[in-house]
Amino acid sequence: MRHGHEAGEVTLGGRRVGVERPRVRSADGLTELPLETYAHFADRDPLTRLVLERMLAGVSTRRYRRTQEPVGAGVEQAARSTSKSAVSRAFVERTRGALAELMSRRLDDVRLAVLMLDGIELQGRTNIVALGITTEGVKIPLGLWEGSTENATVATALLSDLVDRGLDPEQAVLFAIDGAKALRKAIRAVFGNAPVQRCVRHKERNVLEHLPERDRPAVKRRLRDAWAQPDHERALDRLQALAAELAPAHPGAAGSLREGLEETLTLNRLGISGPLKRTLESTNPCESMISCIRRTSSNVKRWQSGAMALRWTAAGMLEAQQQFRRIIGYHDLAKLITKIEQQTTPTPNPTPTEEAATLIPA
Repeated sequence: MRHGHEAGEVTLGGRRVGVERPRVRSADGLTELPLETYAHFADRDPLTRLVLERMLAGVSTRRYRRTQEPVGAGVEQAARSTSKSAVSRAFVERTRGALAELMSRRLDDVRLAVLMLDGIELQGRTNIVALGITTEGVKIPLGLWEGSTENATVATALLSDLVDRGLDPEQAVLFAIDGAKALRKAIRAVFGNAPVQRCVRHKERNVLEHLPERDRPAVKRRLRDAWAQPDHERALDRLQALAAELAPAHPGAAGSLREGLEETLTLNRLGISGPLKRTLESTNPCESMISCIRRTSSNVKRWQSGAMALRWTAAGMLEAQQQFRRIIGYHDLAKLITKIEQQTTPTPNPTPTEEAATLIPA
């Protein structure tokens, strides 16, 4: 039965609007009953979700009010939760939830074929992000870790956290990295003798930066011709010959090419060719996710803390996930897994240290 009215609030057009809500009691008058319709419209989740979507789309807190749908002058005057500070609080709440969601995902049932690692720098703060590609070609943001630089300790903590959340370190996985020695060291520490594919685009840029402009087109063409060779030994011979030719006049370029040379040919060694090789020989899938993070956080002028950087990065990763498609060449991922299992001898993996466990973001 009815039991009068009281003041309440509902979410309308990205704002909170005051209403008079009816109260209802049970027939015996002892218990007040909730109204499902009021609970639906009073829920704050649509408000915080709208704030998150608009801010990730580039709307600043100062301009948020301009993006709201019209609801009439009278309602607008009485509306709440549209100020700069209120929008900021709603965004912090939502991104804190996004970070918790990402870092608490269980990975027990995830069967990965590829794991990509890369770093994103945010005004002196570095987050290392992990992107997984399943055996069906689906891209999944796996996690992130914050540090001052892209160092081995941070990368090891990230990989150890993935294992703690259920990722099987014994499964055959190809790691794709940009060539950072810290990432390579972390992979060896946590996953042992796992195959690593160095990004050929990063290697190409590193080599060309040591050369004068006039020599770059010819060297670039020879690099790409060598990496395109289906035969591993032939590709290796061509790259070694190029390094030998560059050494007298451009020792820096030759040294850059020789450093980690074998790992730029991991896919060639595994016998992977065609569209899948072109997809996995670079870290472009992970770079695409990082580009989304940079785009969604472009309005941030000052990173106040590591927690803020983690929240924005996690929100950007989950936003990028909504745009993901299967990778090109995913039909050959089963072949990749088979080749890795045939050519890789598993080694014992160290247990993640207590020190790494204490670094898990709150």
